[in-house]
Amino acid sequence: MAYLFSYGTLQLDRVQLTQFGRLLDGRPDALPGYRMTMIQITDPVVVEASGSDLHPLVRSADTDAEVVGTVFEVTDAELTAADAYEVDDYARAEVTLRSGTRAWVYLCRDEVY
Repeated sequence: MAYLFSYGTLQLDRVQLTQFGRLLDGRPDALPGYRMTMIQITDPVVVEASGSDLHPLVRSADTDAEVVGTVFEVTDAELTAADAYEVDDYARAEVTLRSGTRAWVYLCRDEVY
């Protein structure tokens, strides 16, 4: 099992059912040191699953900033399914959440080293 932090469309029931075949159990948490922006998505499969072509994307910010979201416990197969859902603007990275939980999150690709 792994932890996956979502601040965007992976929190939506319809996206979870489409990508994972089930609703995920999660709890509120936050990603410190980041801020949220919005980007336009052009992948029709992702737009159809989420119901929107505008999706949030996080970028690093000063230490007082944080992004609120939900941390989910997922299987390795579900993490792979999440990778398939996210478009090229995102890259998966491991972070430490406000709670101290180590989790995977999708960050702005140009900020993942």
